Amino acid sequence: MWSFLVIGLLSAAVLVLLLILRKQRRSIEELRRAREELQIEENRVFDFLHGLGEAFSDDIRSSDLNRLIVEGATRILDAHGGALYLADRTGKLLLPTYILKGCPPLVEVPREILQQSATSPTALDSYLRLHTVKAGEGLLGSVWEKKEPLFLSSRDSDPRLESLKHSALEMDSVMICPLVYSNQSLGVLAVANGPMSTPFSPSDFVVFQSIVEQSAFALYNAIVYSEASEKRRIDRDLDVARDIQRILLPNKEPEIQGFSISGLNIPASHVSGDYYDFIPLSKQCLGVAIADVSGKGVPASLIMAMCRSVLRSVARSSESAATALQEVNRQLYPDIKEDMFISMAYLILQSGDEEVSMARAGHDAPLHFRAADGSVAPINPPGMALGIDSGGVFNRVTGNFKLILGKNDCLILYTDGVTEALDVNGLEFGMAKLIEAIQKSAAEGPQAILKQVTNDLMDFVGGQPQSDDITLIAIQKL
Repeated sequence: MWSFLVIGLLSAAVLVLLLILRKQRRSIEELRRAREELQIEENRVFDFLHGLGEAFSDDIRSSDLNRLIVEGATRILDAHGGALYLADRTGKLLLPTYILKGCPPLVEVPREILQQSATSPTALDSYLRLHTVKAGEGLLGSVWEKKEPLFLSSRDSDPRLESLKHSALEMDSVMICPLVYSNQSLGVLAVANGPMSTPFSPSDFVVFQSIVEQSAFALYNAIVYSEASEKRRIDRDLDVARDIQRILLPNKEPEIQGFSISGLNIPASHVSGDYYDFIPLSKQCLGVAIADVSGKGVPASLIMAMCRSVLRSVARSSESAATALQEVNRQLYPDIKEDMFISMAYLILQSGDEEVSMARAGHDAPLHFRAADGSVAPINPPGMALGIDSGGVFNRVTGNFKLILGKNDCLILYTDGVTEALDVNGLEFGMAKLIEAIQKSAAEGPQAILKQVTNDLMDFVGGQPQSDDITLIAIQKL
């Protein structure tokens, strides 16, 4: 009897041992599968981060980066679909920049679109790719506005999912996170699962938020890189524009018997809205022009180029300085915006003649230096700026003015960038300092005048940035 009892106990022990071993094998197998799944997930995350890293080193297009983010997030989380919505330039709308095909709709879809999609599958896709989202609108707009991540699952019976359960592609769970970097709200990233997929878990939500952080960093850097590239392109274009504009300015001093002339232009930025020109009218006559277009930068430089071209085309056939300006105004007026105008002074020099014919279209009054007594006086012929009036008033008020220059007298033309230059205290260079510089240097000729004025001007402003274009012309009667 004892033998049967011992055998029974041994058999029971062996059975228990077998059960324990079987359970251990099952646990080991589950751990092995869990480890493999974890390894697969780690590989997916590594591939995603590696892809973002390549995006920084390569000149990746924004569309490719958007696709990389959405596809990477859905792959890591084994999601049914995903979508990326980015803020537009105004920061008031979310634009659908990449929606994975088959992604459950993340916005409310009108009933008529759902009905159309039953017969035309592209109807829903087209609607989703064109539908923008306002701040606070639906789940996407709410997450974007509040900058708070959102995790919804049908397991929790959240009513906010009901509005997204369309007959075409129902949604079972969704995760949406705002893309925020350096206090800049870039948009939102979302991943979603349908009813046939495994709902997301809280651990998935933690992983998703990490993905969003990396994605926001990548998108922000892509924006910075794009802006830097755009700035470099604009700078190159402006350099070309500056070179072209230099070609339009005189490259040497003109030669006309009885006069010595010098001019200069110092733009405040890449391109200038000021200009000056020496126009040969005949062997004995020379036209001299100086102009200042309202505003700065590229728009002003384009108007300047137009003005130069028109003046050169009409100068040879115009019998007087006033006639030339009247024709320039007639041609330019239709093409100048209401908030722009051009001030100009134009004069005609006759070889060996002491009389100068001048017309002034609202420009700063030229200064006449009299060598006999060293005095300096402004010359104020009447006239109005170009581009303000079609001609009725302009032609009536803009006329010729005759000025007699004695031996060694000088005539100085300038733009308001000279007199209105500011020092570090906000004080203007002013007319008095300009006249003083002219009086100190006029005896030595036009080049000395320009040098003295610019030196005094630079000493006055110190390290203050140049706020306006500077243009000067000095004419001396020999």
